[in-house]
Amino acid sequence: MWHRLQIALVFLAPVVFVGGLYLFGLTVPVPVLGRAYVIRVALPDPDRQIGLPQIQGPRDPSLPLVVIDAGHGGHDPGAVGVGFREKTLALGLAAALRDELLREGGVRVALTRSDDRFLALEERVGIARKLGADLFLSIHADSAGEKDQIAGASVYTLSRKASSEAAARVAASENSADSVNGVQLAGTSDVVSNILVDLAQRRTSQESATFAGLILREGQGILELNPDPRRSADFVVLRAPDVPSVLYESGFITNAADAERLSSPQGQQRFATVMARAIRIYFARRTAA
Repeated sequence: MWHRLQIALVFLAPVVFVGGLYLFGLTVPVPVLGRAYVIRVALPDPDRQIGLPQIQGPRDPSLPLVVIDAGHGGHDPGAVGVGFREKTLALGLAAALRDELLREGGVRVALTRSDDRFLALEERVGIARKLGADLFLSIHADSAGEKDQIAGASVYTLSRKASSEAAARVAASENSADSVNGVQLAGTSDVVSNILVDLAQRRTSQESATFAGLILREGQGILELNPDPRRSADFVVLRAPDVPSVLYESGFITNAADAERLSSPQGQQRFATVMARAIRIYFARRTAA
């Protein structure tokens, strides 16, 4: 009983002391530990216009356009490992791929971000759609917490269930005032709009799956792949109904070997070479079809 009373006094004493000071109008000076007691993060204005990035490469608009999205950025570091941040690794890989595609020519390229800035997920998708992208690739790095033995890259496409839900969301948000895959939705009923968007989403999902398969095929024996590399999920950046989209988890930032590989010039170049080859094969097949 006495021990419980002692514990209660330990917690109650400060409260009683401060309450007594307040009651008698007294204050106790608190040492200044720093001027900023509150961290404020400036979020993007929801009504702001998206600043479209520059399209690099040939000026021929008939050539395919790849939009490369480096995940996270700004105040959002993404996954964090010892000495590494996902936002930095993703940007390094995105820049390496851009340079490889531009070096080989024949493809136009745009980065959603080319520096350390924050973009909302919907903005990234919006950039791809507004630019009329033919392919969208979002680059990330995973985290496994304390399970630092988990390693390897994986490729995500939009799941079937998420695809149907995304189609319904897009149909509702477009409000019959836009076009999808070149089909005008304006003037159509909600039912027709839903059908058209769903058909577009299915076609886009098939194209996304084709590209994901090419990445894994071309990366076999060159890239460090996860034992279960082919996956699907409801990532916001994969929801564009008219742009084939893939999210590439390049590895685990919590794995020292993965992090070193992804941050090294050699590792980034291997990634860029494989991904550029997969992109060119994808466009070559689509042209021949």
